[in-house]
Amino acid sequence: MPVSPSQILTALDSKRQDFTRFNSTMQQDLRRYRQLWQQLTQGPGEALANALPKARVGARPLEPFAAVRKGVVPFGRKWPSREDSLDWVRSHLSGITTFAVDGSQIFPSKDVSLSVALVQIGWFENPHTESGDYHKDVQLEVLTPQDLKTKGVMEPADRRVNIRRFEMETQRLVDYMAQCAQPDRTLVFFDGSLVVTFADAFDKDSQDAYVSAMVKLLAASDRYRVPLVGYVDTSSARDLMTLIPHCSAAMVRERPKEAIAAVDTLHDVQMLSPLMAWGDRTPLLICDREGILDKYGDLGDQVTFTYLQTTRDRPPARLELPRWLWDAGQLETVLNWVRAEVIVGGGYPYAIETADQTAVLQGPDRQLFYRILQDWADREDLNLRFSRKMISKTRRR
Repeated sequence: MPVSPSQILTALDSKRQDFTRFNSTMQQDLRRYRQLWQQLTQGPGEALANALPKARVGARPLEPFAAVRKGVVPFGRKWPSREDSLDWVRSHLSGITTFAVDGSQIFPSKDVSLSVALVQIGWFENPHTESGDYHKDVQLEVLTPQDLKTKGVMEPADRRVNIRRFEMETQRLVDYMAQCAQPDRTLVFFDGSLVVTFADAFDKDSQDAYVSAMVKLLAASDRYRVPLVGYVDTSSARDLMTLIPHCSAAMVRERPKEAIAAVDTLHDVQMLSPLMAWGDRTPLLICDREGILDKYGDLGDQVTFTYLQTTRDRPPARLELPRWLWDAGQLETVLNWVRAEVIVGGGYPYAIETADQTAVLQGPDRQLFYRILQDWADREDLNLRFSRKMISKTRRR
């Protein structure tokens, strides 16, 4: 039975006061945080960094605040036409190779008697030459019952699939870096965060798998000197929102009642969005988040981040980069490459978008996989059965 619009509206109306109260409180908190962030970035970043406690504080200043204006580093460039912006893109990306990987999967199904899954990764390499040549391809792996074996109900089989996809994506990036002929003219995108905080909620073995894969990726970027950007389009990170109360406490140590209290419901992008025009970014900071970074070993303080405004009507994207890019003086060059990719992609990096399209597994792919699986199981004399429900759905579609 379809959902009733009138019932939805009635239910929303009954909760109007809760929504109004929450929104009002949130806007007040955001204004206070925004004002404090602007004040903090008016002073020297070195003094602020020295005033912070040694414990994890969310983020630590790295880039001097000299170029910061009202909390952001302005881009300050506008183009009268789309063609003018594309001319700028060509001036920055011509001869620069961008590379991205994405993945997709078919999870094991209770409608299939055999525990089996499929993981596929796809990649896109664009050297940005006048000939327009590019390369994209896929790699797939079938996961067997042994691959999907778990240690109990607390570790679902789907997690094993997600881990394997993550390992395949990061390993493909590592392999690409290892054979990169021109590291200083290459940009590698990872679609997601370089800080695998989501794994904090998992068991130790799962955490170790994610951390090991990411540490290998970060180490490869450092070793081969290939620029790496972790791109998070919709970020819920709270590193600045964690940092600001610590800064506030350090600033008003003699008047502790004036320090701002931490608010767990606010995200960095909510605070930053009204401050940023297209191309603007925040100063580069070191990610100093509690939790999973403690497992990164020597690389635990080597992930930096900035927020970059990549659209005119949505919150900024979060970019995470290995610290060596800052130390090598390559930050602004790499950020301009990202801006150029975003222009080509209409608000999202074209390389990541194309890798996603290359890797994605859709409904027909799922049906093809199970059909081939059935034929193969018959040939190998394996007892493979599909549920009546699954067969019925296949017939109806």
